[in-house]
Amino acid sequence: MTQSSRDRGRGRSRGGPEPAASPRDPDGAEELLARGELTVEGRLVQASNATLYCRIACAGVEAACVYKPVAGERPLWDFPDGTLAEREVAAYAVSRVMGWDTVPPTVHRDGPYGPGMVQLWVEPDPDIDLVALSRSEDEAIRRMSVFDAVINNADRKIGHLLPPGDGHVYGCDHGVTFSTEYKLRTVLWQWRGQRLTDDALRALERVRAGLDGPLAARLGELLTPDEVEATRRRVAMMLKHRIHPYPPEDWPAIPWPPL
Repeated sequence: MTQSSRDRGRGRSRGGPEPAASPRDPDGAEELLARGELTVEGRLVQASNATLYCRIACAGVEAACVYKPVAGERPLWDFPDGTLAEREVAAYAVSRVMGWDTVPPTVHRDGPYGPGMVQLWVEPDPDIDLVALSRSEDEAIRRMSVFDAVINNADRKIGHLLPPGDGHVYGCDHGVTFSTEYKLRTVLWQWRGQRLTDDALRALERVRAGLDGPLAARLGELLTPDEVEATRRRVAMMLKHRIHPYPPEDWPAIPWPPL
């Protein structure tokens, strides 16, 4: 979960047709990811957990994707074993409800090495300076900072930013999220203490409404009841105070390494 976005592309096969599925069509991409045949083409060696680059195909539609089998997850002291894939899917569920498409289409399914997370590949624009982007006032980055606060992301590195070059910015590697303890750790602190935008408040309201209905049911399939409740509390707190959160006092504010 620590690879840079450029590292995500190293060692991958660049032959074959261009991906036919698009993150801009999440329903179609989800169907492909859930039903398609996975073919492993390589491993992203910079990742701390088993992260496999794959092709996926179904009914004449093909795309590149990332497959993280649960069996390849490294045990962590502060998250239950074998839960990272489900947390990635939970982050995608929140992303969809927020309406910002921060996370590429992601599903939980069986694969060549057992059950795991499968996520549509997003190729970042190599000409974009990720360090500069992470320090900018870009609205897509500001949205990501709000999203990270909702999911309590403990590992937002610079290399987890995926800007395809069309003005949108996707984020990857959301396995260490949704802790019941405040563990927000990110490189995106430039708005701390500032008022949330109206756009952010509307997105938070959508999540709050979802947590009284379908989103709560979906998260309940992927997280513990306490983790779902903690998410509900975080959203309520942000809507009450209407500001970007401050760094935690008893937890490192920035992941290491930050790239």
